[in-house]
Amino acid sequence: MLFAQLALVTAAAFTGAAIYVNVAEQPARLGLEDQALLSEWKPAYKRGTLMQAPLAAIGCLFGLIAWWQSGHLAFLAGALLMIGNLPWTLLVIMPTNSALMALDASRPAPQTRELVVRWGKLHAVRSTLGALATLIFLLALQA
Repeated sequence: MLFAQLALVTAAAFTGAAIYVNVAEQPARLGLEDQALLSEWKPAYKRGTLMQAPLAAIGCLFGLIAWWQSGHLAFLAGALLMIGNLPWTLLVIMPTNSALMALDASRPAPQTRELVVRWGKLHAVRSTLGALATLIFLLALQA
């Protein structure tokens, strides 16, 4: 049960961080002028990546171990949702990330705000995947 509990805690930490970005950081960022918006987004993205990518991978690993130990398919489902954040980020969000990183923060382009708004919407999928994984792990622990 230890790995099942660790999967839940890791998924909840991932989800909390992801939701924080969507409900607090992103709206605050969008209240800034384009130059400040991009200057804030770039380092925040890098720091967020250093935290959320490992949490997604570790949450998946703990979920897989819990599934292996218990045979409960819900742990496998939660693990797949957690690791689903990685291909979502690499295949769907990365083009927007790359476009934003290529912009010069001292001279933001006309599409800067549009790209950050798009990034926020794409990031919301990460929040949803994490929330679903957390819920599934919680239900599996109670079964």
